[in-house]
Amino acid sequence: MVEKNKKKTLTISSNLTKKIDFKNVQNQGKKSFSVNKKKFYKNDRDINKNFSNNKNFQDKSKKFKLNRKFIEQQATKNFIKKTEKPQNKSKLKLKSSVDKRDFKLTVSRALNVEEIEIKQRSLASVKRARLKEKKNSPEKEIEEKKEFKKVIREVAIPDQITIQELSNRMAEKSSDIIKFLFNMKVIATINHTIDKDTAEYIVKEFGHKPAFEDLPIIDEVKKDNRISGELKKRPPVVTIMGHVDHGKTSLLDAMRESNVVADEHGGITQHIGAYQVKSGKSDLITFIDTPGHAAFTEMRARGSKITDIVVLVVAADDGVKPQTVEAIKHAKAAKVPIIVAVNKCDLPNKNISKIKNDLMQYELIAEELSGETLFVEVSATKKTNLEKLKETILLQAEILDLKASISGNATGVVIESKIDKGKGPVSTILITNGTLKKSDFFVCGNTWGKIRAMINYDGKMVNEATPSMPVEILGMNNSAFAGAEFIVTENEDEAKKINEFRKNKSTNKNNALAKDRTTLFDKQENKKELNIIIKSDVQGSSEALKNAINNIKHNEVKSNIILSDIGLINETDVSLAKASNALLIGFNMKPNREAKKLAEEQKIEIKYFNIIYEALEFIEKSLSGLLAPEIKEKLLGSAEILKIFKVSGAGKIAGSKVIEGEIKNKSKARLIRDGAVIYNGEISSLFREKNAVKDVKNGQECGISLKDFIDFKEKDLIESYLSEKIERTL
Repeated sequence: MVEKNKKKTLTISSNLTKKIDFKNVQNQGKKSFSVNKKKFYKNDRDINKNFSNNKNFQDKSKKFKLNRKFIEQQATKNFIKKTEKPQNKSKLKLKSSVDKRDFKLTVSRALNVEEIEIKQRSLASVKRARLKEKKNSPEKEIEEKKEFKKVIREVAIPDQITIQELSNRMAEKSSDIIKFLFNMKVIATINHTIDKDTAEYIVKEFGHKPAFEDLPIIDEVKKDNRISGELKKRPPVVTIMGHVDHGKTSLLDAMRESNVVADEHGGITQHIGAYQVKSGKSDLITFIDTPGHAAFTEMRARGSKITDIVVLVVAADDGVKPQTVEAIKHAKAAKVPIIVAVNKCDLPNKNISKIKNDLMQYELIAEELSGETLFVEVSATKKTNLEKLKETILLQAEILDLKASISGNATGVVIESKIDKGKGPVSTILITNGTLKKSDFFVCGNTWGKIRAMINYDGKMVNEATPSMPVEILGMNNSAFAGAEFIVTENEDEAKKINEFRKNKSTNKNNALAKDRTTLFDKQENKKELNIIIKSDVQGSSEALKNAINNIKHNEVKSNIILSDIGLINETDVSLAKASNALLIGFNMKPNREAKKLAEEQKIEIKYFNIIYEALEFIEKSLSGLLAPEIKEKLLGSAEILKIFKVSGAGKIAGSKVIEGEIKNKSKARLIRDGAVIYNGEISSLFREKNAVKDVKNGQECGISLKDFIDFKEKDLIESYLSEKIERTL
């Protein structure tokens, strides 16, 4: 280590070995000293003249030496000051002001070898030094430890929401939500839908505030319409129910003085209809006619829900039948009173007392037998007691005291829906409350629209529809399903809002997350499928046919309804039938010209039906065709091998004796050895005494050769049999 007090010297050249003694140098107060520039002489003569004066030259040389010593002394002091600076401070002060004199090249600096050897720092080195200083600084550590404050959002949650939409509303990554669900042992993707409670739990776990959306509440609108407004007496809604071919439509025709039966195929009602009948001068009764066929259960159930009184039609000569019992159950489930109309009382083989006794087990006791159920004996053909039946219905309606609000927005129920070729989507609506007016906006099921026109049961255009009045409305955007709720809205925007909410709700159900996924891959059924496409005239028939087909069940085959819709058969239906190899059924519907041409080109057969049970019979036969045929075996006889012969060109021949029945050539055969079947195939040739024969009887010996088999052994049994394929039915 160099001591601080040690003196440092600075020399001009390496030739000077003598050290300068600073004690002899006079200390002057000046801190700087200017050196005169060296004068250059023009020629040698001038030089000789100057040096001739020795006295002047010696004075000047002394003065020059003194000045030189002083300069060296000042340079040495400056050098000592620089070396004595503290070393812990950075040599480069980039932020401070730069002194230009520090970088000025002086004589002392030029002769200092140590300072010249120090290289200048590169820009990359300076950057690294800056980064190192920042890392080591405590202020930076504090800044790194500081976390950004999380933004807490208020997340609106509907009844059902997809994971993608929830992540967007929370401004979180969808992958984080999927990981969170995965930790809860729920496997999901961004397209899956979760319910309101699960979404609320996820939102809370991610540190946000859940807020439930204000959904369009239709029930409150209905309640307000029922309570508010002027209440007036309304006509009763009567549903005629009963077994098929018991005369329900004929009875209604007799009261209406019309002929609806003539328009129905097969003489049975396959549509639900609504009509109004006048009783006396002003009293109106709304009748709803339902089909009696077993397939139309949904129609009957729908009819009983929207009715006030059920008229149960029972044929006097047929009695209580399965659909009669079903109608009673629907009426009791709807908690509506039942009036029994015993039809066909003009027939000689009538048995009314038996009907009354049979109905007692279903708690329908006649007034004559100390009960409360009203019985009316009528005849649709002779038109007897029809007025009495009307009076009985009005009497029951007075007891019920039926009233409805006339003012306010109308509400109703869709009885039937269809697509008309000229009118488009058309629906029959039964008004339950309020007054329906032309140009009203409405919501019905999964569709909405504006009332363009209203047609009553007589086929006349009307501008208003009051409670208990059935009307056919035009103006729907799409066909509504039968039984859908009909609600009038204040304006178009409200109708669109409710319709959009309903559509989202129905689509979200398809992507809903399964709660239990443990049995997802268990018991997979490998059934043969029969693809079916149904196009019918009305929504009710389509629904009835679809339900009836789904009820056909078998362990080996099943029906798969790809499409069930209303309207004409078009090219899309034909293309779909071709692509999916499906049956194309038109129920009371025909194809358009383009579809018919395409079906002929694609060789697609379109089946047309007008009666529902004929359509069901055809589907049952088609399903039966998919069943594997049953193979039935018929044993012809058996032979025991006694000896084996080798024949050139034929191989081994089994010398056998027929012990039972007969052995036939070219028949199915099996070889049994020690009770186990070794071979199952066919007899290729049969010989008796070197002659080929067709059959060998019991007790005779013969030579038998089997197809693709020569491993015979003695005492083996050969059985001859025939197999028959029997077609199976459902």
